[in-house]
Amino acid sequence: MLLILVGIGFGMYRGVDTWLASQSIEPQRKHFLTHVVQRTPLTFSLKDQGTLESSENYEVICQVRGSNIITSVVENGTYVKKGDVLITLDSLFIDEQIAERSKYAHWSRSGAEHWLATVKSRELALAEYLEGRFVTEVLAKELELIVKESDLLAFNEFLTFNVRQFEKGYVSADEVERWRRRIDIHKVDLDVMKSDLSVLREHTKKSEMARLEGELKVAKAQFEASDERADADASRRDRALAEKEFCTIRAPKDGLVIHPKAASWKWAPDITEGGTVYKEQVLLLMPNLEKMQVKLGIVEAMIDSVTVGMKAIVTLPGRAPFEAKVSEVADIARPPIIGSGDVVRYDVIIELPKLDNLKPGTSAKIEIMINEVDEVLTVPLAATVEIEDDIYCWVETSVGAERRLLQTKPGDDVSLIVESGVRVGEKVVMNPLIYSEDAGADAPEPKADTENAETELPETTTLGLSGALSSGFPANLRG
Repeated sequence: MLLILVGIGFGMYRGVDTWLASQSIEPQRKHFLTHVVQRTPLTFSLKDQGTLESSENYEVICQVRGSNIITSVVENGTYVKKGDVLITLDSLFIDEQIAERSKYAHWSRSGAEHWLATVKSRELALAEYLEGRFVTEVLAKELELIVKESDLLAFNEFLTFNVRQFEKGYVSADEVERWRRRIDIHKVDLDVMKSDLSVLREHTKKSEMARLEGELKVAKAQFEASDERADADASRRDRALAEKEFCTIRAPKDGLVIHPKAASWKWAPDITEGGTVYKEQVLLLMPNLEKMQVKLGIVEAMIDSVTVGMKAIVTLPGRAPFEAKVSEVADIARPPIIGSGDVVRYDVIIELPKLDNLKPGTSAKIEIMINEVDEVLTVPLAATVEIEDDIYCWVETSVGAERRLLQTKPGDDVSLIVESGVRVGEKVVMNPLIYSEDAGADAPEPKADTENAETELPETTTLGLSGALSSGFPANLRG
């Protein structure tokens, strides 16, 4: 009996000693940093960088034709007064054009005036023929006709007298015959004169009128051609004179002057001394500093999450962050930029409140508030590992780090929303990659590929922001 009691006591002693020894052994730990899982409000935002610009820009445009060399230009970012010289262009070629076109303008005008005088002269010649020369010729022929008819009557009387005298024997037969021949000649002359008068009235008049009218039309056509040529040469000269005035461009108002290259939304060559510019090219910009905005490009995957009216936090260099709102979201993607690859971006405009000392071209950090969620369970992105498209984390327990499979949704820049896998108050390991070897060994076997005999090893990566955003925001979390 005594031995039995001794054996029972020794066994109890060994059991208690073993239990105490087990309590004194600490579980093996490879990590040092942990994070306590808790419910926190979460803000979904989109961060990007944009450029400060004015929503109203007065454009100084080149009005001189052809290519023009800049001889002087105001420095970028200069404040000017109305009437100050902003830019000057080389006018040597225009001066040559003015001299050349002036010569041709005077030459053409001289020809036009000559033909104008010719037109007037031929108009007078036409009137002079109708009212003077033609009438005189008709009257002269009619007078000759009357004289011939009168002579014919007198000759007939002489013939009658001589016939009587011949019958009495006072004149010879030859004298009577002579008067008869004279009468016949007068009749022929009378017929010729009547025919000449008829030709003058019916044909000569028409022929002369056609000639005079044709010469008048030729003179008018020559005058119109010369006058048009003179006007064209004068117009070229006047245009050259006006373009010479455009070679010196002055400020239309007080304000800031910037070069187009300083505005990221303008694709134009640099405006420098010695540079070449062309007609209708934007030379300078004078922004309205009271109406400023920020333009930024949002990638195609996120543009559907941005709407007009969303709150945005704007941070400018040297200024405290302030609130603004999205005023415009483009429906069409901006043209591709060389070197940007296949990235498609849409322009988004953030309208700014009235602030002092804002300069176009300044970079601005923008954070657009997509949505805000109250009290959701989150874990840091740095505490998660993606294995075979599943997301895992390691939770600190009394027996060591325990791997957990998480059911998550996209969160913000630094955390994920957890639906299941961890509880409030548990501690997750912040450097889970130290357990990645164990994770790879414990990972499920990859599925066999019936079409390819080779199998891929499980890939272990840390889930970053790009992985979280690639799946997009869930529909119930968008603003």
